[in-house]
Amino acid sequence: MSKSLEEVHESVSTQNKTSIFRKILAFFGPAYLISVGYMDPGNWATDLAGGSQFGYALIWVLLMSNIMALLLQSLSARLGIVTQRDLAQASRETYSKFINYILYFLAEIAIAACDLAEVLGMAIGLNLLFDISLINGVLITVLDTFLLLFLINKGIRKMEAFIIALVAIIGFSFVFEMIFAQPEVGKIISGLVPSLPNDTALYIAIGIIGATVMPHNLYLHSSLVQTRKFDRSKGGIKQALKYNFIDSTIALNLAFFVNAAILILAAATFHKNGYFEVAEIQDAHQLLAPLLGTKWAPILFAVALIAAGQSSTITGTLAGQIIMEGYLNLRIQPWVRRILTRLIAIVPAVIVISIFGEEVTGKLLILSQVILSLQLGFAIIPLIHFVSDKSKMKGFHISKPTQIAAWIIALIIVSLNAKLVFSEIVGLLESSENPTILWFTVIPLAIGFLLLLLYIVFKPFISKAKPNILNHSPHNLKLKFTTSEVHTKKDIAILVDFSNADEAAINHAFELGGKEAKYSLIHIVETVGAMMYGENIEDCETTIDEKLLKEYEQILSEKGFNVVSILGYGKPGKSIPKIINEGTYDILVMGTHGHTGLSDLLFGTTVDKLRHQIFIPLFIVKN
Repeated sequence: MSKSLEEVHESVSTQNKTSIFRKILAFFGPAYLISVGYMDPGNWATDLAGGSQFGYALIWVLLMSNIMALLLQSLSARLGIVTQRDLAQASRETYSKFINYILYFLAEIAIAACDLAEVLGMAIGLNLLFDISLINGVLITVLDTFLLLFLINKGIRKMEAFIIALVAIIGFSFVFEMIFAQPEVGKIISGLVPSLPNDTALYIAIGIIGATVMPHNLYLHSSLVQTRKFDRSKGGIKQALKYNFIDSTIALNLAFFVNAAILILAAATFHKNGYFEVAEIQDAHQLLAPLLGTKWAPILFAVALIAAGQSSTITGTLAGQIIMEGYLNLRIQPWVRRILTRLIAIVPAVIVISIFGEEVTGKLLILSQVILSLQLGFAIIPLIHFVSDKSKMKGFHISKPTQIAAWIIALIIVSLNAKLVFSEIVGLLESSENPTILWFTVIPLAIGFLLLLLYIVFKPFISKAKPNILNHSPHNLKLKFTTSEVHTKKDIAILVDFSNADEAAINHAFELGGKEAKYSLIHIVETVGAMMYGENIEDCETTIDEKLLKEYEQILSEKGFNVVSILGYGKPGKSIPKIINEGTYDILVMGTHGHTGLSDLLFGTTVDKLRHQIFIPLFIVKN
């Protein structure tokens, strides 16, 4: 399995720092990229709706969500630091293909909902500040892809600096908004006492939880912490966990300040003046100047919204890449991945605005956050199981009190979601003219997802799951061989990957060397562990590959060929040239899967890298 966010994996060294401050600073950064997901435009919609309808009453929901977020993000960071797997990769190794495809589908829905909110939010900000139409604003967000490529090519630290600058813009904007609004401190404090005035408040509260504790952030954080290179000893891992927790605490408290500021602004400005139905960001922007008596309030509001949309679209696109690669192990070129991820957000946004008009964007933003909340259970529950697993976490599993706290959070979120879904289904059945259709569509789907959730919750307690190691290609030992009378080579290297391409490569090698030549079968183990520890790695996939390579060697030796097997570790583009250039081979033979043109753009090729790095002929056999 490839590394998570391979372009920037372990690209920031935390070692050899001259002071404690510099060492802490080296770890700081990933949580700030996470924090923008907690202050994205979807949060604005739910916070504005909550503040305008219920005043300060739902501040406690924001505080509770922030505490939940801090615990869950620390678990996500722990998974990435200890196992060197992101949440999607860990799921792929644990569950069956069928379950993984469903989890991937749900994660993509969450990404689409999240991106829809971010794209719409940024488009609204551009519309408010520069009078650009929403459709054109949405299309402009395509440029985020190229900005992301530029930033990530400059290094993860440059990207972190850019995001932190945007977060600072958001923070300073709301400091001034608070000065303009002059909220009532006593009511803010009373808002910290839990209360839910009615069912509408519950709907908005669930939206706030969905907007705050975001499933894509759990995938993203478990990947971003792997951009730090640190000592992999027990002490080094402990230190990385501590510094990342501090990083998360600071960043998420900043996000809490922004969310609370939006809700307080809505309460002090709209609710106080009798505007109880301000859920549209455009309406909030329009009302700020007359209600607060300053033209700077709406300008700062729009600037902060653009900064929030821009920062969250970048991190959302990264999360989409992590989910696609982790669940599907789909190795396609970075720019293609990001264009696909961005289109998943832009296409629904354009369709929605074209069909329903610009006036429904507020309701859509809140709906997107409720969808995110509904998907949370399918990300949180596997995460809790993974970080509680002693063998998977190599002694760094979470304690019993932390497990209890995590399960309480999962129970709260899943229970709120279940109540919401039940209420919505009952409402649909009562209002529908033809409820039979619902009984055969919506209800079976809801039951199916409930059963999937129960399966994910209870399976690890019932039976200890065996690792589901999936190689990048099928293992196939049914080889057929032919020989020729003309032989020109004496020492031949053959690349094998246990796919159908092996048969063609081996046969062509035999035609070149016959039974007089010496053959070296070379296979590269590409797991993250292999890349880290080389020949010292001991994992299931390495064991399987070593066994299969030995079986190849035995089959060919029994047919009278002089064969040895060589197992390499890490990236093929680096490991293969090293093996070849250290040997005395006459030729290297490798099979291909025959993809060209667009497929080469998508998947890239090992061939191109090899041709320029080895000093012997390369024989390419097309399967």
